[in-house]
Amino acid sequence: MTSRDNSTIESAITAGQWDAVYDKASSWSEQADCGPLPFFALNVVCLLRGDFVQAWRVYPQALGDETHVQLVREWVRVLGERYPDSPDMALFEGIFHTQSGLLDDAFACFERVVALAPQSPYPHFFLAQIHQRQGRIDQTVKAFREAIKRDQSYVAARLKLGVVYQEQGQLEMAIPQYREVLKLRPDEAVGHTNLACALAEQGKLDPAIEEYKKALTLSPEDAEVHFALGGLYENKGRVDLAKRQYEEALRLKPDFGPAATAIGWFLYDKGQNDFAMDYFSKALIANPNDADATFGVGRIYEEKRMPELAVEHYQKALSMEKDPGRKMRIINFMDKIFG
Repeated sequence: MTSRDNSTIESAITAGQWDAVYDKASSWSEQADCGPLPFFALNVVCLLRGDFVQAWRVYPQALGDETHVQLVREWVRVLGERYPDSPDMALFEGIFHTQSGLLDDAFACFERVVALAPQSPYPHFFLAQIHQRQGRIDQTVKAFREAIKRDQSYVAARLKLGVVYQEQGQLEMAIPQYREVLKLRPDEAVGHTNLACALAEQGKLDPAIEEYKKALTLSPEDAEVHFALGGLYENKGRVDLAKRQYEEALRLKPDFGPAATAIGWFLYDKGQNDFAMDYFSKALIANPNDADATFGVGRIYEEKRMPELAVEHYQKALSMEKDPGRKMRIINFMDKIFG
């Protein structure tokens, strides 16, 4: 990159012209031996845009090894010294520290941005994520709300705030955030997925199914969403539709153990034990600690009149199972069978 080009990208960063930063960094990244600097600039812009998938894709080229980290650190240090009063350069520096795991340094940078640019939503957004990583939930919520207060259309902040509410069981607070996201951006697949999940947790299965369908219209290759939709169909007793979704999830992601386990149970219930064993085995290759698949293997061994192997798998499943309801199901089954 020429000194003129370097000056141009610096000017764009200090002015907060992030689209220009992205365009300039994209051109720079296409040059041979460009190094990690343009990829870090792309990473920053993607994070600011809320495009976390793309940010993750360029991360290895930006900060994938210690040599890259050192080069970016030196660049950020020089820029910070050159533009000490620029809130956008402080934001740029803060994101570097966040991506490098230096959260105290990042926190100080974002607090500086708050002081220099009190109307900017970005420092509050990144401060919220630091609070979240450190388990300070009340401060996480407050910071995300501060970001949204400064930019009502900040989709990424609303999505993340909704997730925090949902994880705390505050569905009545999470759902309005997801609905607002979908007003702002109707084609936001994650918004439909998160809303579907929250509605399902409320027991509103039909609206949840519709939201998952919308998500799949926008992102048909998402195995997780196919699996979640299959689970709702199964809860409603629509077995064939559920199995179809589990099969699609497994087709898209062949090592998706939960889908293999679910299909294994369908086959077991139909008396197709050998085929069920194949699926349970596939699930256990993907995740040897899959308690539900292990329990299924035990059931098959019991029907094959191999009680020692059956008991071994029941006990193993019991030790691995974390869900209290499923754990009790295994205990009750063992009590019923063995007394």
